[in-house]
Amino acid sequence: MKAVILAGGLGTRMREETEFRPKPMVEVGGRPVLWHIMKILATQGISDFVVCTGYKGEMIKDYFANYATRNMDFTVRLGKEPEFTFHGTHDEENWRVTVADTGPNTQTGGRLYGVRKYLGEERFLVTYGDGLANVKLSELEKLHTQAKSLVTVTSAKPRGRFGVLELDDKGKVLSFSEKPEGKEWVNIGYMMMEPGFLKYLNSDSVLEEEPLRRVAQEGQLSAHKHSGFWQPMDTLREAKILSDLWETGAAPWKIWAT
Repeated sequence: MKAVILAGGLGTRMREETEFRPKPMVEVGGRPVLWHIMKILATQGISDFVVCTGYKGEMIKDYFANYATRNMDFTVRLGKEPEFTFHGTHDEENWRVTVADTGPNTQTGGRLYGVRKYLGEERFLVTYGDGLANVKLSELEKLHTQAKSLVTVTSAKPRGRFGVLELDDKGKVLSFSEKPEGKEWVNIGYMMMEPGFLKYLNSDSVLEEEPLRRVAQEGQLSAHKHSGFWQPMDTLREAKILSDLWETGAAPWKIWAT
C-alpha cells in the first residue's frame, strides 16, 4: 500500500518557523515532523510514499535526495564527477519516496488529484504532513474493509485550548477541568481510500469539502474512532508540546525500536 502525505501548505500560523521552511520540515527531536509521520507508517508496513509538496518544496526534495549523506558516514573522491562510498546502513533503506511538486497554492484535494498517476489501482492511505498520532493501521484497514466504503477517515476528540469552569448562579466554581476532551469527533487524517475516490476530485478540489461531503451523502464514508494519542502541529506551542514529549522520552507516537 502507498501513503500520500499532503506536505504543501503555507503554515501561516507558524510563520516564525515556516518563513524559512515548509511546516512538515519543522523539526521534532532533530528530525522533520514529516520523518516522524513516515516512521509511524513504515513501522506498520507502509514504506512506499508519495509526498505532495508546494510551499518551499525544494527543501523536501533536497532532504530526500541527500538522505544518505545526511544519515551515513561516507568517503568521497573529489573531481568533476565525485564518487561516493557510503559506510554502514540506515533504518530507512527500504523506503521508496516519490516527491511530487503539486504547486504552491493548490488545495488538498487538488494535490491528491495531481499525484493520481503514481497511485495505480490499489487502496492507498492519505494523511497530513503536520500531525502525529499512534494510529493502529491494522484496525483502520479492518474497519475500512468491513464497511466497504470508498473512504475511511481516522477521527478523534481534540482537547480544548482552555480550562473549563462549571459555575453556579452566584459565581461559585463547582468544578474545574483543565483542557477537557471535546465532544465532537474530528478528522485527523490517516485516511484509507479506494482508487474509485479519485473520480470525485479535480485540480481545484478541497478534499475536506465537496468530495468528502459527497461520499458521505452517498453512504461511502466511514470513520475509525481513534482514542489514543493525537497532536496536530498548527502552532509553535503545539510544536513545543511534541518536542518536549520527545526530549523526555514520552513520545506516544514513537512505536518503532531505537
